[in-house]
Amino acid sequence: MELKTPLYDAHVKAGGKIVPFGGYLLPVQYGAGVIKEHMAVRTQAGLFDVSHMGEVLCEGKDALKNLQMILTNNFDNMVDGQARYSPMCNENGGTVDDLIVYKKSDEHYFIVVNAANKDKDYQWMLDHQFGEVTFTDVSAQYAQLALQGPKAMDILRKLTAEENIPKKYYHAVFDTEVAGIPCIISKTGYTGEDGVELYLDSSNAEKMWDALLENGKEEGLIPCGLGARDTLRMEAAMPLYGHEMDDTVSPLETGLGFAVKMAKEDFIGKAALEEKKEPQRTRIGLKVTGRGIIREHQEVFKDGEKIGMTTSGTHCPYLGYPIAMALVGEGTAAIGDKLEVEVRGRKVEAEVVALPFYKRSK
Repeated sequence: MELKTPLYDAHVKAGGKIVPFGGYLLPVQYGAGVIKEHMAVRTQAGLFDVSHMGEVLCEGKDALKNLQMILTNNFDNMVDGQARYSPMCNENGGTVDDLIVYKKSDEHYFIVVNAANKDKDYQWMLDHQFGEVTFTDVSAQYAQLALQGPKAMDILRKLTAEENIPKKYYHAVFDTEVAGIPCIISKTGYTGEDGVELYLDSSNAEKMWDALLENGKEEGLIPCGLGARDTLRMEAAMPLYGHEMDDTVSPLETGLGFAVKMAKEDFIGKAALEEKKEPQRTRIGLKVTGRGIIREHQEVFKDGEKIGMTTSGTHCPYLGYPIAMALVGEGTAAIGDKLEVEVRGRKVEAEVVALPFYKRSK
């Protein structure tokens, strides 16, 4: 039985095509279609309902110590309002999930986890907590909206004062408001564009959604679904749990070494990562040069030999050609190499290119 986000009725009213995703019923697209939604975010602005994401509070005297042990990144030098991305590893060095931690104060952290993993992640935290700490699943209390695109900040400024808006990427302002509605404003996103994510009480979700769409009309703001969210994150080469990483893939293998602090005293999975020494696999980007679209779980070949598997693939509206990401054996492929991917019994040519595929100009 799938759950509904607080914006379910708004999606139906707006003509959203509803599909099950991560245990929720969400719009995959609206009438404009995935390509128009994708292009709106790249050139103007798009609004996403991401209320299916999970939120967990970590509070208490030993909150920081718990984060340091449970997560791979380092959190002891964060300032209040700062956000930090981190994988969470199992004892074998595989990835339980990737998430974002916000510091509200020394003994109060706000953690955002992936929708499909919410219960698993929360249980993992409870199973590994120690000392004076409390983990609380507050997902049901929060709605989350993502306002993304080059015009996103112009729209936001119509609805809140400049001092309420975070100055830097991966920073948030707690206890503020947009359109008179109490919320957290976070300068983060999953599209490769400028913009914010807003966390607010579920009961105010529709009011906020309507206020943003109404005030964003001049800037071309439109509602966007899961389809565009996926093509946008693909162009930006952002890894997705269950695709570029899972319980068997280490963060080092999928290009997340920047968020794994091996110099830290200890964390779950550190010993296993040290034991493995160099990663056995690496994540690469592929530009499709042959005919066809590459999807996930397709075999990758170099000179007739299998070197790995694709993890995600799609046609990218802004770039205008199909792309894919793949996990291949370490050292088996370099930028510029010509590879082949087996698609339904046929080999499709592709070239190894640098990640990300798309990077916005500042």
